[in-house]
Amino acid sequence: MKCRVVLSAFLICLFALVLFPGRLAAQRSCESLTTLALTNATVMSAVSVPTGGFKPPAAPGQAAPNVDLPAFCRVAGVARPTSDSEIKFEVWLPATGWNGKFEQVGNGGFAGTIPLSAMALPLLRGYATAGTDDGHAASMDNSWAIGHPEKVADFGYRAVHETSVQAKAILDAFYGKDLARSYFVGCSDGGREGLMEAQRFPEDFIGIVAGAPANAWTHLQFAGVWNERALHETPASSIPPSKLPVLQNAAVAACDALDGVKDGLIGNPARCHFDPAVTQCKDADAPNCLTAPQVEAARKIYRGARNPRTGAQIFPGYAMGAEAVPANWLIWMTGVGPGQATIGSTFANSFFADFVFENPKWDFRTLNFDSDVKMADAKFASVLDSTNPNMTPFKTRGGKLIQYHGWGDAAIAPQSSVDYYESVLAKTGKRTQDFYRLFMVPGMSHCAGGLGANDFGNGVPVPHADATNDVVLALDRWVEQGVAPDQIIATGFVDGNPAKGVAMTRPLCPYPKEAHYKGAGDTNVAANFVCRMPAKGSKK
Repeated sequence: MKCRVVLSAFLICLFALVLFPGRLAAQRSCESLTTLALTNATVMSAVSVPTGGFKPPAAPGQAAPNVDLPAFCRVAGVARPTSDSEIKFEVWLPATGWNGKFEQVGNGGFAGTIPLSAMALPLLRGYATAGTDDGHAASMDNSWAIGHPEKVADFGYRAVHETSVQAKAILDAFYGKDLARSYFVGCSDGGREGLMEAQRFPEDFIGIVAGAPANAWTHLQFAGVWNERALHETPASSIPPSKLPVLQNAAVAACDALDGVKDGLIGNPARCHFDPAVTQCKDADAPNCLTAPQVEAARKIYRGARNPRTGAQIFPGYAMGAEAVPANWLIWMTGVGPGQATIGSTFANSFFADFVFENPKWDFRTLNFDSDVKMADAKFASVLDSTNPNMTPFKTRGGKLIQYHGWGDAAIAPQSSVDYYESVLAKTGKRTQDFYRLFMVPGMSHCAGGLGANDFGNGVPVPHADATNDVVLALDRWVEQGVAPDQIIATGFVDGNPAKGVAMTRPLCPYPKEAHYKGAGDTNVAANFVCRMPAKGSKK
């Protein structure tokens, strides 16, 4: 009798191992992961970190997360899919309370460092998480690209994919059970990476959040030089910081009420027919007006980069209504004075000098907005751009994508997100919103901050976060329960500080719908707005 019991148990276990091989494997220790055999990759270190034992560093332009992280296994590795690749990555594995899911985070700018600060939030929520440096060090000095096409490919698409593959192998070894869901969350270059994953590697992630994506990467850099040239046409073309409020106030006065309420926000700047000529000085230059050369510079920025021979749009123009926000035009476009470098001009100049022309002495004044566009596209569009509208493979496997973009973004023209969404809509048809939704955010700057309600889990969680007010949790619910987000409630805090309390809430609507005031009730309360289609004929 005992033999029968033992034999039966053996057969049951054998049957289970065949059907569910990952679920019965034993969990291994953190430190033993250094001996794990990976394909084209090596685990360099694996360390158990106690609760509060590691403080993530600050990301560029952001404060360090002020949180105590739970205990986790910190794994550092390097992948070498080619002889010229050195893709560094980290994987963080919750020691307890793992929710069975994986969230990989994206980069910003030209990458060059592992985004450790972005890995804090998913770890706090129980996700295993990972990030990569995209295969190179440094972010503003891009001389690493000169003569290294494989490193450029690593930055363009391969590093994120490799990190996904290696992280999942490490997860499987550490937990010894199946991974339930894989997500990717990123903004800016991270948004480009997210769209690249959906287009090129649709099996990697079942859910993606792509914020303010730099997916038209090559043409975005032309926009950077276009703005630089507009503002440096002559010394008189420069728009000083003191005059940015003149532009913003005039634009808001012209278009504030289009969403049914005057609140200092332009709900959809694409419907705002604002000509900066209304700000032009009537007589001599003065603090409350723009000179004719300054008006022309602003007009070029709003109009966007164009081919001077054909008139074809190279990259969309920048929206109006948030020019004077501290993190906007001043740091991305105009600078503090004539000839001063900005983030936008620095990125663009580095791209053309180090990637396109491979000449550190290249001068932005020599860029040809006709022939050089063709040359840059031929060299890099297939490697760096994630503009392919064919999302059918991602849709077919059940993938879900949420994209967001701030209308006040001075880094990446927000219209570029609308243009990409509409290209997918033209390719996929009316069922596009079954798997892909775009949320435009009035007043928001690049990825976060700015005017109005601009906190919705895009970096820092709002208090009492759930699927109604947090973009990642909304994605999670959409994937797991099939509940598509018909709106996401964004929060604006007093002085941008959650500790000071809530100043306003506002619904974000899936494009092309917009939030419109119902006509009664507090305009700072989301419940008094409704998502609706814009009136016919109101679109630009």
